[in-house]
Amino acid sequence: MTNNENDTPVQDDALTPENVAAEADATEAVAGENDEVAKLAEQVAALQQDLLYARAETQNVTRRKDKEIADAHAYASTKFARDILSVADNLGRALAALSDEQRADEAIKPLITGLEATERELLSVFERNGITRIAAVGLPLDPNQHQAMLEIPSDKAPGTIVQEMQAGYMMKDRLLRPAMVGVAKAG
Repeated sequence: MTNNENDTPVQDDALTPENVAAEADATEAVAGENDEVAKLAEQVAALQQDLLYARAETQNVTRRKDKEIADAHAYASTKFARDILSVADNLGRALAALSDEQRADEAIKPLITGLEATERELLSVFERNGITRIAAVGLPLDPNQHQAMLEIPSDKAPGTIVQEMQAGYMMKDRLLRPAMVGVAKAG
């Protein structure tokens, strides 16, 4: 092929050394850009993963905080409740110590009526605040709610509670005080 103006042969652009070198440079530049794009894509993926972990951690912290706040509200009076249990115990002991003759005595009948009313009101306050007495006698020993103080010979199955020495109490789902009990001993 010839160029009509100069009558010089026209060379194919792809075969010239300059074009081959330029194409190699362009290929290297594209390869370098591809490597850079791949590195940037990896960095973006890593940052997205870090962002997901950070969001999850933030949600977990928020959830824990909300639970701690709810628990603080629900159990804020736990210490006071533990302290007032001894008052309830003493009031119960005082009423249990009264004999039938004393209960029949007209001179102290108003006092006894007042003590019984006080005990009912105290138990009502316990109920309103989620404080419940732990059932014990006749049940198998539950180490999460009962504290075995002694073993008593009995015809009941071993490990069955046969005597309650001190009442136990729960506040909602938390143990305030375990019930102190005596359990049946194996024959």
